Amino acid sequence: MKTAAVVLAAGKSSRMGINKLLLEVEGKTVLDRLLESLTQAVDEVIVVIGYNPGPIRKIAKAHDVLVAYNPDYEKGMTTSFQAGLNVVKGSDAVFLVLGDQLGLRPEFLKRLLAALEDLPGALIVSPIHNGKRGHPVLFNAQLFSEILSHQGTLKEVVDRHADAHVSIEGDEWSIIDFDTPNDFNRAKRLFRKKT
Repeated sequence: MKTAAVVLAAGKSSRMGINKLLLEVEGKTVLDRLLESLTQAVDEVIVVIGYNPGPIRKIAKAHDVLVAYNPDYEKGMTTSFQAGLNVVKGSDAVFLVLGDQLGLRPEFLKRLLAALEDLPGALIVSPIHNGKRGHPVLFNAQLFSEILSHQGTLKEVVDRHADAHVSIEGDEWSIIDFDTPNDFNRAKRLFRKKT
């Protein structure tokens, strides 16, 4: 099964005050760490850029991954995922990945993919941890055209296919992202403890 990952990296990080994907953890940026994991687990990675795209584009190029520009990034996650999905070529499934998923591991991505492959009828696979749904979310290619034409939230698409949505147990990283300096400090501490 050919897979792709669309990384949402277009936002302003307004609550952080600076672009959170450019923050460093143990000598590497958050985005560098994420792209290292993704390129080990999927065939194609697309980074969606929007606000102040230069620094994000530079990191994406360093990892030899594709870039998609979303001029409508302020309209939210759906438009960014659509921009990335438009660049995907021939994949059977695509991960929707948040740009600040610091602790995402290649092994976990492979577990999500195995669940999609092993369960006939599954169209969506997502992690759950402590009763909370998380990311990344894996979408079967059968949903691409529906997602690309959808005007609302991605949650609406997911809810429409609840009977074909599989959850697998994730670790704390599947529900951790960070929007504020305090969130980031907590994520950094956890990352140091886990590595």
